Amino acid sequence: MQLNNLIKNNKNKIRVGRGIGSGRGKTSSRGHKGQKSRSGVAIKSFEGGQMPLYRRLPKRGFKALAKSNIAILNLSKIQSITEKNKINTIDLNMLKKNKIINKNFLKLKILGDGDLKTKIDITAHFASKQAQEKIIKVGGKINIVKK
Repeated sequence: MQLNNLIKNNKNKIRVGRGIGSGRGKTSSRGHKGQKSRSGVAIKSFEGGQMPLYRRLPKRGFKALAKSNIAILNLSKIQSITEKNKINTIDLNMLKKNKIINKNFLKLKILGDGDLKTKIDITAHFASKQAQEKIIKVGGKINIVKK
């Protein structure tokens, strides 16, 4: 005896609109007339004449069409990258080539979270004042690209 026979489900799918004897004939459990009894009608977010939720709530904010794809790197991450890869220069192309950041990023921003121990040359589009101070303090250089 197969396992499938033990689990067998004896419920048949109810076929509506198949005559008066089926118990689901004539209106097929849809009631009489009205919009919901017709085919191809979807009443999404219709609340019976009440002001719908999407119109009751205020519209807030702004979505920019052009996303500014900026990769953000903290000094702690830069320190771990330099220790792992044994490099002393960092720029956007090098990070993309080593697959440290995604190839879709267009600009690079350096933030000052964490500490930098090694001397390093960084080329970036943006850098915070704190990051710049920490890089120079260690003896490194930071070049800000103007575009």
